[in-house]
Amino acid sequence: MNTITIKIPDERLLKLQKTANNLGLSIEELVLMGVEEILNKPNASFKGAMDYVLNKNAELYKRLA
Repeated sequence: MNTITIKIPDERLLKLQKTANNLGLSIEELVLMGVEEILNKPNASFKGAMDYVLNKNAELYKRLA
């Protein structure tokens, strides 16, 4: 596992600390959860688009089958 360092404004750090405390997490855990969510979004976006196209064209696909 690797370590990274970021600069964050004081007011954002305080908000991050409060949010982590409210959730019973460390700041590191909360940030990692955010990173994971961002990394998984493209898959969710693709699935949403795929579902939309399949549903929109369902009748056409039935006729072509």
